[in-house]
This record gives sequence, structure tokens and C-alpha cells, in this order.
Amino acid sequence: MDGMLKGFLILSIVIAFIAFGFAVWLYFWVKKQPATNEKIHDIGELIRKGANTFLSKEYAILAKFAAVVAVLIFIFLPKPLWDGSFVDNLLMNLQMTIAYLAGTTFSAIAGKIGIQIATIANTRTAEAAQKGIRLSFLNGFRGGAVMGMAVVGTSLLGIALVFLLTQNSTLLLGFSFGASSLALFAKAGGGIFTKTADISADLVGKVELGIPEDDPRNPAVIADNVGDNVGDVAGMGADLFDSHVASLAASLVMAVALDKVILGGNHVALIFCYAAIGLLSSIIGIGFAKMGKNDNPTNALNTSTYLTTGIFAVLTALATLIFDFEWRMYFAATLGLFVGVIIGIATDYFTDDRKKPVQNVAEASESGPAFTILSGVSYGFLSVLPAMIGIAISALGAYLICAPLGIDTATKVTYGMFGISVAAVGMLSIVGMIISNDAYGPIVDNARGLAEMGNLGDEVVEITDKLDSAGNTVKAVTKGFAISAAGLTVISLLGAFLSEVNDAALERGLAGITSFDILNPMVFFGLLIGAAVPAVFSAMLMLGVNRNAERMVAEIHRQFNEIPGLKEGKEGVMPEYEKCILIATTGALKELIPAGLFAIIITIVVGLTGGVYAIGGFLTGNIVSGLILALFMSNSGGLWDNGKKYVEAGHHGGKGSQAHKAAVVGDTVGDPFKDTAGPSINTQITVVSLVSSLLAVIFLTWSIF
Repeated sequence: MDGMLKGFLILSIVIAFIAFGFAVWLYFWVKKQPATNEKIHDIGELIRKGANTFLSKEYAILAKFAAVVAVLIFIFLPKPLWDGSFVDNLLMNLQMTIAYLAGTTFSAIAGKIGIQIATIANTRTAEAAQKGIRLSFLNGFRGGAVMGMAVVGTSLLGIALVFLLTQNSTLLLGFSFGASSLALFAKAGGGIFTKTADISADLVGKVELGIPEDDPRNPAVIADNVGDNVGDVAGMGADLFDSHVASLAASLVMAVALDKVILGGNHVALIFCYAAIGLLSSIIGIGFAKMGKNDNPTNALNTSTYLTTGIFAVLTALATLIFDFEWRMYFAATLGLFVGVIIGIATDYFTDDRKKPVQNVAEASESGPAFTILSGVSYGFLSVLPAMIGIAISALGAYLICAPLGIDTATKVTYGMFGISVAAVGMLSIVGMIISNDAYGPIVDNARGLAEMGNLGDEVVEITDKLDSAGNTVKAVTKGFAISAAGLTVISLLGAFLSEVNDAALERGLAGITSFDILNPMVFFGLLIGAAVPAVFSAMLMLGVNRNAERMVAEIHRQFNEIPGLKEGKEGVMPEYEKCILIATTGALKELIPAGLFAIIITIVVGLTGGVYAIGGFLTGNIVSGLILALFMSNSGGLWDNGKKYVEAGHHGGKGSQAHKAAVVGDTVGDPFKDTAGPSINTQITVVSLVSSLLAVIFLTWSIF
């Protein structure tokens, strides 16, 4: 290992620890804010207890899954123990197993940290609203920033340590698979939990009884608040942890291949340099985040993102100049970054209640829920095009910028494909800020509910409503950003898969592959099956929400019918919140495993059936189909959510009107779209891509056809 690379590895580790130190400071800043309202404290404790109970049970199940997978990895990966030297394979497979378990552990730790701070920040944000919107905003944002620093710090630290200790890029794929497999189940489980509670609370509370969103009489209201944390904090954190790790792993696999054949190559050093600068830029951006004179939280969040983007662009340019990196790589990284921001702006247009699409859907709600659904679906499909064009431009642009640098003839790694991976690293460089914005959303959503349940007054509820509306808009933007980043990442993983296949082919004296021809029947076979997987995967998750929500609606009805005085709101009469939390927990844990296993198993079946060419087609179909469905569901769900809030703000009849009831139905349909299936698809794509790369040797040497 040369001095420059070792220096950047150490720098990455140092900056990761700086991020941890900053997260600790933010954590204690939030924790020391006033918390004097006893009722809010008690409700906050219920939310905290419910979230931690769910996470503990979920992690217990996932630990068993990880243990089984770890045994299989030890036996089969990177090579079956009996293939060649047993001792060499034993040591290598043991390292792969440890890397996999490290990926799952780091991801779990990041999720746990996020839950701990989110369930403190929600109460502080609610009480701070009594002193004004600026302090309340700062509590919510800094609470979310703890999650941002924890996720990116752990992902960068994990990747840097694995590479520093082993210098083996294949082990990075094992680490990434650990992160991705946990993210897949965490996002699915959290998404099923949160939407079970949200849908049930809305259908019975708003639609049937016409009571407010966070009315304490509703037995599902605490489960709904718990769901915000396990779905949108722990789940989304695991998702972006996975994306960040996968982008680094894919680029490093190709960087190592290039450095092997180019004397004095610094491609690996460049990746760690840019990743470290990205985290440093997020730290600086978060430190300067505050609300301006216009008291607009959306502008404050967006300004922080733009500031972080600018800092990254300047610092990476200086690093490229000082360390004599290839300028084409810099342009690829900045292209990915700026396209990510543009995709976020396009997503904002379709999900912000100040823009025409949301307002048009709200207006259509006056004619009934059918028109709410039709218009929302239509705008959701329209919203796919800008993001897909953005991904296509960034991929094509990065390829064309870097392709003139040539190709590694041994492993068939092209500089064009490596350029795409660098664009993915660039797009995810500010992921610390993106996660901070995303985790802010559920914190202020909880704060809004706590303000209403704690009877803090209309003015405080209005402030938290304003913060919550900004959170919904920014959450929609960050989901679009995460899906788009996953798109570039999995294209990079396709390049990593090619690299792994060709490495194995070279070692065995077999012919390598340079591309996948869709006219090849085996490629087309994989293409069709891969394209169908995201649809089936989404259906399995949403049917899980449907079944679970039916059980919870029945429980809410039971409590309203059997608990005297609950419906009337008599003093001292409380619903049995724990029973709804238990239903959401039990159902989510039951439903989360089948969908994830389906995606992994069908990948293995296709690979063993048609070999590497079938897998190439499978991944291509999965990427294109998955991105379209994920963007459509995420954006249409966000659009319906803010359409409902637009009506609730007093437009088109306001709360209790026919338009409001129709908008609530639209929001209910959109809930599993945007918070369960949509954001889980990008994790599913990453998981099947990593499974394909890890099993590349097996698919190359053995298949039915």
C-alpha cells in the first residue's frame, strides 16, 4: 500500500471519528433542551418504549437470519471450501464472513442511534415551539443530524477499516451485502409497521369519526408515532447506509482492478479522498444550518443542502489539484452531485403543496376519492421522467467523460464504467446532510402530534404543522434522491459484477465478458424475470400492510365500542395504546422476511439456471423496472400526503369537508407507496446486485444451461 492511499485511509477514519464527536455534541445539545411538560414526557416515553421494543424484536429476528447467512458465506464464499486449497479458502471465507457480520452490525448500530435521538428530539421540538419556530426547527434538525453523522461515520469507518486491514476489494462486497441485507429487512419491517398504524389511525379517526389526526382518543395514534421512528428514522437510515456503502464498494472493486495494471495508479486513493471530503462537507453544512429571517423551514433545509454541495465541489477541486488526481474523475463526481440536486428539485415540484401538481390533486378531491387517486397516479407517473432522465444523463455523461482514458484489458474494466461509479460516489457525497434532512421529518411529525396531545395550544400546533409540512416536502425529495443515487450505484455494481466475473475467468483460463447483448436468449430470459421482481416484491410488502391494517382497524373498533367514554373523550378514560403497538409489531415482523427472501432466492435461481449472461440481463431488467416503480410510488405517495395537508390548511373546504375525506383516502393509498414499497425497492436492487457479484464465481463455473 503506497503512502498516499494509507494517508487517505487514515484521514477517512479520522473524519469518521470527528463526525461521531459532532454527533455526541448535537445529541447532548438536544437532550439538555427544556422538557417540563409531564403529559408530553409520558406520551414521549410510550413512543420511545414502543420504538425500542420493536427494534429489539426486529434485530433479534435479523440476528438469526444473519447467523444462517454467515454460515453459508463461510462454506461457499468467495469460493467453496473444497475448491482448491482448503487452508487458503478457509482463511478467505472466514474474512468474508467477518466482513458480512461487520456490515450488519454497523448498520444496526446506526439505526439504534437514530431511534435514541429521535425519541428525545420529538419532545424537545414540541416544547421548543412554545418559544417560536426557530428554536423548534433547530431541535428537530439537530436531532436528525445525529442520525446523519452516525450513518455516514459508521459506513465510511467500516469501509476504510476493512480495506486498511485486508486490501481486498471482494471483502468490501461482503461488508456491503451485510449492510444491504439488514437494510432490506429493516426498511421493509419498519415500513410495514408505520403504515399499518398510519392507515388504521386515519381510516377510523379521520374518515369514520372525523376526529383530529393526533387525537389521544384514537388507540392507534401512539403506534403511528412509533412507526414514524422505526420506519422513517431507523429504516431510512439503514437504506442510505446501504446506498453509501454499496457505492463505495462498487467503485473500489473497479479502482483496485485499475490500480493493479496501472503503475502508480491512485484510483483507490481518489475514492477515499472524495468520500472523506463528502462527510467533512456535511459536518460543515450541518454546523451552519439555521432558519433565516423569513421563518421558512423548507428554505432553511434546502439552503443547507446547497451549501454542503458547494463546499464539496470546492474542496474536491482543491484535492484534485493538490494530489494530481485525474480531472475527468472530478467532473464525473460533480456531475453526479449536481444531477442529484436537480433530481431533488424536480421531485420537490411534484410533492410541494406550493406547486401546481399537489394543488390540482387537492382540487380534484372535491369530486371524490376516485379523482384523487386518478390524478395522483397520473402525476406520479409524470414525475418519473425527470428523475430517469437525470440518472441517464449522469450515467451517460460520466461514462463519456471518463471513457477516453481507456480499458483494463485483463479484467475488462472500462474507465467509462468506473466514471459512473465515481458519479455515484459524488451523488452520495453529501448523504450526511440528506439523512439529516430526512430524519428531521419524522421528528417534527412526532412533535406535531405531541403538541396536539399535550394541549400546547393552537399557536404551537400551527408552528409544528409548518415544520411538519417542510418535513414532508423534504422527505419526498430525499426519497427521490436516495432512489436516484441507488440507480447510479447499481449501474456501478453491474460494473463490479463484470469485474468479479472476469477476475474469476482470468484465474481459470476461461473467456471473459465485456457486455450483455439483449438479443442473446439467455440475457433476455434474465431481463424479463428481473423486470418482474420489483413488482412482486412491492405487492408482497403492500399486502403485508393491508393484512396488518385490517387487524388494527378491528382492534380500534373494539376499543371504541367496549371502553365506556372513550369515543366521547371523558376525562381519565384512556385507550389501550399497547395493543395497537403489539399488532403493528407482530404483523410487521411476520411479513418482513418473505419479500426479502424472495428477491435473494430468485436471483440465485436465475444465476444457477442461465449463468452470468442470465444474471446480466436479470440485473438490467431489475434496475430499470425497479427505478420506475420506486420513483412512481415514492412521488405519488408524497403528493397525496401533501395534498391532504393542503386541504387541511383550509383550501377546498378544509377539515371535515368532502374534499378532505377524499384527500385522506388518497393519502391512505399513498402511505404504503411512499413509506413501505417505494423506498424498499432501491434496497432490493442493491441486494440482488451484491448477491450476483458475490456468487459470480459460482454462476460462471456452474449453471444448468
